[in-house]
Amino acid sequence: MLADLEARLARFQRLGLAHLPTPLEPMKRLSAHLGGPRLWVKREDCTGVGLGGNKLRKLDYVLHDALASGADTLVSGGVVQSNSQRQVAAAAARLGLDCHLAVYHGRVAPPNAAYETSGNALLNRLFGATLHDVPWTGDRNGAIRDLAHRLTETGRKPYVIPYGVSNPLGAVAYATTVVEIARQSAALDFVPSAIVHCSGSAATQSGLAVGAAHALPDTRVVGIDIDAEPERVHADVIAYAKGAADLLDLPFDPACTEVVAGHAGPAYGIAHEATIEAIKLAGRLEALALDPVYSGKGLAGMIALIHAGRWPADSDLVYIHTGGTPSLFAYGDSLGL
Repeated sequence: MLADLEARLARFQRLGLAHLPTPLEPMKRLSAHLGGPRLWVKREDCTGVGLGGNKLRKLDYVLHDALASGADTLVSGGVVQSNSQRQVAAAAARLGLDCHLAVYHGRVAPPNAAYETSGNALLNRLFGATLHDVPWTGDRNGAIRDLAHRLTETGRKPYVIPYGVSNPLGAVAYATTVVEIARQSAALDFVPSAIVHCSGSAATQSGLAVGAAHALPDTRVVGIDIDAEPERVHADVIAYAKGAADLLDLPFDPACTEVVAGHAGPAYGIAHEATIEAIKLAGRLEALALDPVYSGKGLAGMIALIHAGRWPADSDLVYIHTGGTPSLFAYGDSLGL
């Protein structure tokens, strides 16, 4: 089944922007600290361009479509410290395309003055993106589409990259992660009981779910809601997974999607006590730099599930480090570091 998934994925072309495969590494000290299970980290923070992250894997495929369409401008959006925006801006710089970003204000209360200017916000400017401040209305893609329309009227040829690079093609791209995990874990002589990650804009989990159902049927994909919107996240995971399965000509059972609520803290973008503790544990025990919006909340959720006895101590879990390290510098005061 793994070879079949690879053959289906090979129908889709990628640019080669992302440094793949990303490493799969043991987290021996964190595993010992928690008393098991055996923990592994899939280093999606090591995808290379623009300080890396999981969105570059999606962009590798989505931007092949953008170039084929004759686009001269990438248009996307997100909050001030969006990891996705930073990776879009970096990809645009590498490809020689203009980049315009709709920067949402009002979804996250800035924790300090550095939030508006440091971390991902600084890198967006460094990579040459043009930033457009817009109010947050709850519509993730409306301002992005509006911005693209205005650019079209000026004679540009924009290509819209949705919030989080989340659409069916982005999910297809992320199914390639399962191929890597399957091959890497087999070489290390284990089958993961679960792949655990943070889930927000949903296409990362959609790709993992579609891929694992076909190539790692004994592995459960567990998404930790980081948006404090588990019902919305779950619905989006199913929608993008169905779209990706259709593109890959594969069946998809919605029952294989699991979004775990209760670990996002009071709201999106707010680092709460469990997340801060998880970030400090990852740093102190494994020299991993997690961010407080995504990867830190994902690890906090996984640790809580381990403490609750979700998996036996002799099982193997793969945690996806989705990246996001630059935003740490915008949250230093909030983390007490």
